[in-house]
Amino acid sequence: MSLLLRNRGAILLLMLNNFIIFTGIGLIIPIMPSYMNLLHINGSILGLLVAAFSITQLVFSPIAGRLSDSIGRKKVILSGLLLFAISEWMFGAASSLPLLFLARLLGGVSAALVMPAVMAYTADVTSEEERGKGMGFINAAITTGFIIGPGIGGYLAEFGIRVPFYAAAVGGLLAMAVSALFLREVKKEGHTKEEGAAQPVQAGLLGQLTSAYRAPYFISLIVVFVASFGLANFETVFGLFVDHKFGFTPKDIAFIITFGSVCGAVVQITIFGWIINRFGEKRIITISILVSVLFILLTLLVHTFWLIVAVTFVLFLAMDILRPAIGTQMSKFANEQQGYVAGLNSAFTSLGNIIGPIIAGALFDLNLNYPYVMASVVLMLGFLISFKSKETQYELESRSLR
Repeated sequence: MSLLLRNRGAILLLMLNNFIIFTGIGLIIPIMPSYMNLLHINGSILGLLVAAFSITQLVFSPIAGRLSDSIGRKKVILSGLLLFAISEWMFGAASSLPLLFLARLLGGVSAALVMPAVMAYTADVTSEEERGKGMGFINAAITTGFIIGPGIGGYLAEFGIRVPFYAAAVGGLLAMAVSALFLREVKKEGHTKEEGAAQPVQAGLLGQLTSAYRAPYFISLIVVFVASFGLANFETVFGLFVDHKFGFTPKDIAFIITFGSVCGAVVQITIFGWIINRFGEKRIITISILVSVLFILLTLLVHTFWLIVAVTFVLFLAMDILRPAIGTQMSKFANEQQGYVAGLNSAFTSLGNIIGPIIAGALFDLNLNYPYVMASVVLMLGFLISFKSKETQYELESRSLR
């Protein structure tokens, strides 16, 4: 509890912030298949729409990360929340593909601004020992938003298929208001201009991406890319997959997502920090990827509603553990460049989220099972690569003590 209330409740405010935003995102998940059918959009176009979001997230993430290091986390977070609200309203109001793509591009910029700044802020106000717990809290808020969001979205869709998008826009504005009123800027002790000058970074996106191979976290970035690629294959077409293969309704999809997210939120809030400190990020990442591979394959083999619920429950749990574990590992390599490294993390995530959905959408139009076969193959590659990632200094010291 002390971690949540420290720095005028900074972590608690960030959790509330993420909770509101991802409740807004969760609102639209169960109605997306119906919305796509309304606008006559196939799997390939859906994949491109998802990729459009990630393209601008990729371009702006390293810039936003460095921006949060220079002008402060709060300003960057507020700007991202405002753009999120605008993009969700546009997507709900749009009836043409160009406007849909514009809305998604703006949404990607908003994600690029918010997520690296939130992760860097969390790293700023936590010690290395608390880092896993802090990241777990932040990701638990995201998961909880997804738990509540789909149920609300299914209810709001009764008033109109576009209403959940407008509700998401309102959620973004509420999150911005809460952050503007209560979140204060934080300055890390000991972080001086001289320190920043001693650790120069490439200003351009291409320069940052190409220079990353010299960093101790490079293999971790490759794992981020491969894992994002594989998971994006699964997530992009999940709603369409169960809609086409099993005839699931928006309420069915909402129930599956909600049920699968509950355990992830509980784990992140209660024992995620202990899991990271006990087993280390590297081991947790490796195991989570392997579990994801196995249960994506099981998704192709089960046929009843409750078996689908059970399989996706475990799969979502593995994803909910994998994401904060990677974020925690990267933050421990970052030292005084939390925003920069968080931006690189987001950029490599975006690379996977660009290529993955495009391929998933095209494969779905060929055969609805193909995206999940591809996801399993790519994640297995990530599983093998993860063995080569370095352990953080904190992991090495903890292991020596044991």
